[in-house]
Amino acid sequence: MTELLAPAGDLERLKIALIYGADAVYIGGKDYSLRANAKNFSIDEIKDAVNFAHNLKKRIYVTVNIVFHEEDLKGLKAYLEKLKEIDVDAVIISDIVAVSLAKEIGLDIILSTQASTLNYMAIKFWQNFGIKRFVLGREATREDIIRIKKETNADIECFIHGAMCTSISGKCVLSNYCTNRDSNRGGCAQICRWVFTTPDKPDFTFMSKDLNMVDYIEDMINIGVNSFKIEGRMRSVYYIATVISCYRKIIDGINKQTLSEKDKIYYKKVLDRVANRDTIAQFYQKFPGVNESYFQDRIELSNQDFLGLVLDYNPDKKQILLEQRNFFKKGDVVEFIGPNMETFTYTINTIINEDNEEIDVARHPQMHVFLPIEKQVEKYAMMRIKLFDK
Repeated sequence: MTELLAPAGDLERLKIALIYGADAVYIGGKDYSLRANAKNFSIDEIKDAVNFAHNLKKRIYVTVNIVFHEEDLKGLKAYLEKLKEIDVDAVIISDIVAVSLAKEIGLDIILSTQASTLNYMAIKFWQNFGIKRFVLGREATREDIIRIKKETNADIECFIHGAMCTSISGKCVLSNYCTNRDSNRGGCAQICRWVFTTPDKPDFTFMSKDLNMVDYIEDMINIGVNSFKIEGRMRSVYYIATVISCYRKIIDGINKQTLSEKDKIYYKKVLDRVANRDTIAQFYQKFPGVNESYFQDRIELSNQDFLGLVLDYNPDKKQILLEQRNFFKKGDVVEFIGPNMETFTYTINTIINEDNEEIDVARHPQMHVFLPIEKQVEKYAMMRIKLFDK
């Protein structure tokens, strides 16, 4: 069974990821995690996350994947012991000291992409430490994966969607050099996203386009990839819901042999719309070239497609309670998406505020409004602008 693995930067995003179809979620604690700018999880929140996931028979992995300096080791063993106590399903680690401590404590270990694992000999080395799952570097090719599976029979996890690292995974020092923020200890300043200027020459960048593996998911299943990983602990609930929902339906369609080329085209259009950078397959079939990166000006526009989150549905009144997330008004054509419902189109004819007054526009951030809808809409469904016909 292929696992769909989602990121989450806080408890709200974790719940959305699991509800929208992720089999597991990876999260970071307040310490030892590579996304220091994310809200991240306290120990109590990790415990809540584990309970929520396990009630759904799903899994929680906790990242402990910084490169450890001397001062970082303080408290590490006690932290790992606490993770064991609250029954996390695995920890994601790259540093050999943390690996040794986690093994001693009895935690299941996933080798982080920060270890830059790209060949079967490296996998065999780490298997000697009792590690069974490996997150391959984003630079792994199809041939690399096939060889690794053949020689090691390891449990392989691969990124399939989201941001790429311009450097080899886990090896960037640009952030530390330019800003004294260490990317390998959670402080990445994303230097590769900067625009650089030189005298009398055009501005330039050296930023990778984002990863999108929709066209290769079936092939990756066939060659033995065990877990499909989405990047994005800093992303919004709408991004998480959209990406997880699309890949859930793609994987299920492949397994049921019902996925058509028309379906794939639709999902690619939706995924391209939710991101603010171009997406491409990157290393899987060939070494990236000029089409896989940005070298000069680029436009990154965040859209306002996400209009509202459904908080409740009243079947007697046939209306939803919606939390507004972006401006919408009477007459707008929208659509609803949800984890257990078919996407459907809806024209907004009536908006009622919490004082039971009819209004023309929902313009205040996170205001609550009621919309009359004949169809039952589940809690955590989302309203967005009408995108594409499938």
